[in-house]
Amino acid sequence: METEKKSVGKRPGDDVVAGNVYDKYHTSNPLARHLMQGFLQSFDQLFELLPGERVLEVGCGEGYLMERMRRRYPEATMAGLDISYGIVQTARDGASASFLQASAYELPWPDKSWDVVVACEVMEHLDEPERALAELRRVGRRACLLSVPREPLWRLANMARGRYLSSLGNTPGHVQHWGRDRFAAMVAQYFTVKEIQSPLPWTMIWSDIT
Repeated sequence: METEKKSVGKRPGDDVVAGNVYDKYHTSNPLARHLMQGFLQSFDQLFELLPGERVLEVGCGEGYLMERMRRRYPEATMAGLDISYGIVQTARDGASASFLQASAYELPWPDKSWDVVVACEVMEHLDEPERALAELRRVGRRACLLSVPREPLWRLANMARGRYLSSLGNTPGHVQHWGRDRFAAMVAQYFTVKEIQSPLPWTMIWSDIT
């Protein structure tokens, strides 16, 4: 059964889950598993913490990426947030990191509170992605890791498996659609882009915060 879950919202307190429910991190579909292996390989290659650094994940969902980061850097201070109260509660169950409910538009920390900020599979759900990027830059100190679906490949992949045909392959809840170059250009308005990877069908960017 597909269970894709991604939370978005316009203000804290909205318990909104956008899209179909699809646990892509634990899917049994062999093609999806292959694609996710590419996604996670790029994530591991780009994500890097220095000793003593703190990391914040915005749009953490159920905490799968947070757990991956925690296994690699067990001594690091980490926190995740999501707009959905229910998803935050799921992430908290048995987790060693801190999770809270908050909006990507209003991060509840002072400037430069986190050394590295992460927002994977988040921006495509936001009506105001540039507002969220500005917040990531405000609370970040050294680096930012972002990923979004790459269009039109994402829609074509959905249509190839017979999904969302009436919406031309658009996943429910995706309100933004970027190709690699256009997304990178937007990110470059807020960060210094250092490396871009394109695990099919995503764009993933590691940037410096200056």
